[in-house]
Amino acid sequence: MGSETEDHERLIGGQAVALGRLGWLRALVPVLCMVALSGCVPVLIGGAAAAGYYIGKDPRTGSEIATDSGITTRVKSSFIGDRYVDAFQINVDTFRGTVVLEGVVDNSIARDQAERLARNAKGVKAVDNRIKIVKSASKKSQTLDEE
Repeated sequence: MGSETEDHERLIGGQAVALGRLGWLRALVPVLCMVALSGCVPVLIGGAAAAGYYIGKDPRTGSEIATDSGITTRVKSSFIGDRYVDAFQINVDTFRGTVVLEGVVDNSIARDQAERLARNAKGVKAVDNRIKIVKSASKKSQTLDEE
């Protein structure tokens, strides 16, 4: 039997390399990282391709798309934390400065407040409020709470 060092020697590239107890772990970590991250490349490339396709099919310029995206973000951000508007109930889309609000809320207060917040967001030219009021949604949740 050889010494511990001899037990851990391996032939790499024609040369004997001594790998201690942690040596194998140090050699294995980069390989595992490369294997784990290899799936990210197609996702990144696919995401870029999808964005390129989207821009190619959209009549707006890249600058207009970026501006509209910023408006959408500002409107959605204004919904978060508002006492009347549930940001998860309302979808916000923006096209050339016109904000389209869609979704379902429990009352007219939430609908009107969402429109008011959207109109006050920087860059908004107009608001198309398509939010529907459905009172059965709130009654349904009250019924479940009572049971």
